Amino acid sequence: MSPRVGLDTRTLVLAAAELADEQGMGEVTLASLAAKLGVRSPSLYNHVNGLAGLRTLLAVHGLEQLHTAMTKASAGITGDAAVHAMGQAYVNFARQHPGLYETTLQAPDQGNTALEEAGEQILSFILHVLSGYGLGEEGELHAVRGLRSILHGFAALENKGGFGLPLDLGISLSRLIDTFIAGISCMKTV
Repeated sequence: MSPRVGLDTRTLVLAAAELADEQGMGEVTLASLAAKLGVRSPSLYNHVNGLAGLRTLLAVHGLEQLHTAMTKASAGITGDAAVHAMGQAYVNFARQHPGLYETTLQAPDQGNTALEEAGEQILSFILHVLSGYGLGEEGELHAVRGLRSILHGFAALENKGGFGLPLDLGISLSRLIDTFIAGISCMKTV
């Protein structure tokens, strides 16, 4: 069967990302994607290697989009301001793309170079932003883990409606990032 004219891998990934954001990752199936695109499910196999392949492509796309959001937000700034911009961009990405964000959380299977490279790109960027804090190589990696945990926890709680009090979420996030910065500022290596 030849590929349908106008249907390509990028079109499939973008449509699947829309489905994920609108209905959740659990609803992204080859059948639901085919229905969204007005094609039959078998025609998708010309572009993706089954549902697992589609989800990997979505994860790579999600990581690339997250990286772009964080780098744009912190372009031209350094230090505390860059950490704030990057952190707020991370949470905003999760707000705007809850389904796609979910795909960014999976650890890549060994040998999945596209997913490994997309994850490494984000890690390298965050390490670059944190490099001015004098944490040393190992300290920077611990700081990345901490920052990711903080930002993911905040985003996950918000996306699930876990913040019911009538307080400004932007202020809460800003204070949380300030607390992280204060913590790593005390951990400089000698």
